[in-house]
Amino acid sequence: MKNIYDNEEFFENYSQMTRSQQGLAGAGEWPTLKPLLPDFKGKRVLDLGCGYGWHCLYAAEHGAASVVGVDQSEKMLKVAEQKNTFPNITYLQASMEAVTFAPASFDSVISSLAFHYIPAFDPLVKRIAEWLVPDGQFIFSVEHPVFTAEGSQDWIYDELGEISHFPVDHYFYEGQRTAHFLDKPVTKYHRTLTSYLDTLLTNGFQITRVVEPQPPKNMWDLPGMQDEMRRPMMPIIKAQKKS
Repeated sequence: MKNIYDNEEFFENYSQMTRSQQGLAGAGEWPTLKPLLPDFKGKRVLDLGCGYGWHCLYAAEHGAASVVGVDQSEKMLKVAEQKNTFPNITYLQASMEAVTFAPASFDSVISSLAFHYIPAFDPLVKRIAEWLVPDGQFIFSVEHPVFTAEGSQDWIYDELGEISHFPVDHYFYEGQRTAHFLDKPVTKYHRTLTSYLDTLLTNGFQITRVVEPQPPKNMWDLPGMQDEMRRPMMPIIKAQKKS
């Protein structure tokens, strides 16, 4: 199946987003994510669902020995390659469910807002545990279960067209949802907070931090940003592979 990010119209809309144009500085969660990231100096880093490669560049800029970015979208990786100024960054076009690496290939695995696109989380976590060295770091953000549960990912509006509330429904019914994102129907996968956290704990990880980012005050003037205080959009989870 063609990746939604390779749809011409969808990709053009995505490219207009603040996070696409401004990079990490344009991502509302960046002030929360940045201090959670490990020391990349001399480390081998894997970025799953790397998109434009912003996090790959950040790791390389901060001394990573090598960085591998994996993404299924040809268009996303084309932009990433254009932005790449480091010879030690390698980009692979592949599904994160299908890509393979040797055991203990990485010191750190990171992923930003990508795991809600995959049907099964547990098999991927098992493989990530294999790819990491003992005490290796695993940090990822994902769309919040409150955000994905009902499916549409849109507000409920009153008779005047004003936001009434955000719907949360069918929370414990995990699986496929059809979200409305950038004027297109997009397939995503809902799972509970228990599934995210317990899957880590039962596959050899120790959870060290769980944070729900709030929109930074300096972005509150952007359209809709203050409404992001009304419900969580993502958790950021930091874990460490047990030695």
